[in-house]
This record gives sequence, C-alpha cells and structure tokens, in this order.
Amino acid sequence: MRVVIATDAWAPQVNGVVTTLTQTRNSLLDSGHDVLMITPTGRRSYPCPSYPEIRLAFFAGKAIAREIAAFRPDCIHIATEGPIGLSVRRYCLKNKIPFTTAYHTQFPEYVRSRFPIPISWTIALTRWFHKPAVRTMVPTKSVQELLTERGFEHVVLWSRGVDTSLFCPTDAVNYAYPRPIWLYLGRVSVEKNIEEFLSLDIPGTKVVIGDGPDREKLSVRYPACQFLGYKFGADLARHLAGADVFVFPSKTDTFGLVMLEAMSCGLPVAAFPVTGPIDVVCNGKTGILADDLRDACQQALNLGRDTCREYAKSRSWDEAARQFCSHLAVFTAPLQPQNTQGPIMRPAPVSNKLPRS
Repeated sequence: MRVVIATDAWAPQVNGVVTTLTQTRNSLLDSGHDVLMITPTGRRSYPCPSYPEIRLAFFAGKAIAREIAAFRPDCIHIATEGPIGLSVRRYCLKNKIPFTTAYHTQFPEYVRSRFPIPISWTIALTRWFHKPAVRTMVPTKSVQELLTERGFEHVVLWSRGVDTSLFCPTDAVNYAYPRPIWLYLGRVSVEKNIEEFLSLDIPGTKVVIGDGPDREKLSVRYPACQFLGYKFGADLARHLAGADVFVFPSKTDTFGLVMLEAMSCGLPVAAFPVTGPIDVVCNGKTGILADDLRDACQQALNLGRDTCREYAKSRSWDEAARQFCSHLAVFTAPLQPQNTQGPIMRPAPVSNKLPRS
C-alpha cells in the first residue's frame, strides 16, 4: 500500500505529534508499505508567531500537488491543520479524492491560552477543516466524545504506543538534587499549564526536561527548579527512570504520550482528571488523578513502579499502526470522467488487519 501522510509538525520539532507520526511511518515501512511524508522539510518556511522553533511552509500547494501525483498513493492522511494540511486538503477536494484526518491537538484551547480569541471561533474553524474527511482519528475515547459533542462527524479511535525497549527502568540517572525528584517533560509554554507544577509547595526538587517559548522567563521566576533542556533517546529514558514522580499539569492535551514513556520507565504519574490523563493513567495504580495537583504528587510517591512498567508494556506502536491502517480511506482505481481535472478516487472497504503491499 502506498500511503501519503501530510503534516506541519516534523523534525527537528520535538513533541508527541512528531513522535507518533515517526513511529507510525516506521511501523508501516517495516510492514512493507511505501510512505511519502509531506512535511515542511526542504521547503521555504517561516517561524510560527510565538513559536519560532515551529516552521510553517506557506505557498507550497503546487509543489505538493506534483509530489502526490508522482507518488500515486492508495490513500492520503492529513495529520495537522496547518499550511501543509490545508494544501493537501485543497488538493484532495479539487480532485475528489477521499482522505482521512487526525485531531492531535486541542487547537481551540491552545489558541485561547495565548490570544483573546473566543474558543467557539476556533472550534468552528477546526470543524470546517475536518468535515470533508472520511474519518477523523483521535487518540482517546474522551476526545472522541468531546468532538462528537462539538459537531464533528466520523470520529474514530487511533491510540498510541511506546517503545518499551528504549524507555525502560535500567541505567537510571542519579540526580544530585534533594529528593523526591518531581519531573516534567514537554514543551515549556503557557498552554501546558507548567506554572501549576513549578509553583507547587512540595519537598524535594522540580526538574524540567524540554524547551519552549517560556523557558527563559520561567527559569528566572522559579530559580529553585532545574531546567535541563532537551534530552533524547537513551539519555532521556535514563533521566525519566531516575526521577520519583512524573508530573503532567496540562489540561489541554488530547493524549500525553510522555506519560506512557514515563510509565514505561517505571515512573508513576501525577495529573489532573482531564482529557488525556483520564484515558492514559490507571488512577490509583499507575498514577494519581486529582484536582489538587500537590495531593496527586504526594500520593503518587506510594505507587509501585513495576505496575507502571507492566501497564506500558501492553501498548505497542505496531498495534497503533494496525489501528491507523484500519481507518484509512483506501482508493480503488482512479476514474477520469469528462469535465474533471485530475482523478476521482472512490474509497474501498478497509480491513481491520494491517494490509501488506
């Protein structure tokens, strides 16, 4: 099968969307499929306002259309609602090609956290973007219910996985800070609600791994917290394994892949009982969910690390890729009727098994 995946989020960005798409691509390639990634890489791009590390590729529609036509895909998946996603969406609609989309980010809530724009406006915008899709994939049941309430259609589940061979409890870092070690991993920015964590009155040391637009001002405001910047691969896993509790303060994530990575390293989670954590954390076993984050942190210290590890081992990227493939709108042979520019594709039935090329 020949699969196009279009995304505005790609390396060198470091986030859950990039990890999910990278792992999905790798699983598809390992299964014998051909994958074309349509990304900002190699295109003229511009820094996103307030997020200069995110590059947006505007005015790439013609080049993208040529790339898709040359690849002759069996199915097209649009992962993000940015300029790349809009260009591929436009191409599909113009040529009457069915496509799928994914809802990775609580875009309305993220925009509202930085700009005084009514959430209802951005909900309407994202609903417009996803409406023509044959299916819109979401990571959890909670997000599926939320979008259905907001008028989205054809919303289906596509879960996430974790590389348990990489994220494991061995070779843990021995932090030279007072314990307990409370660890945050992710983008250092306002929409992640990170100040809720940094301002907690708890013993020990708060450690932040990651970077973002608010790191500089937050490191000045909270000098007792340790900001370690980005960590990758085995080094990241060692830092996770060396902590005592993973703190996830976000209230706007659709999933929170870092929670699975932390649990795979034997780290219990402290979080709010909101979309994302309520679908990822087994409350009272692999983490504590509470409206009082301080209380959640203290209770999480008493949870068993082996239980967290065993739970994470049940979540694989290959299984997530099979679920992804089951939702794709696979085309039949292209038709070329009169008075139509480009091929018309008709969606074929989709098997629940991972198709082989």
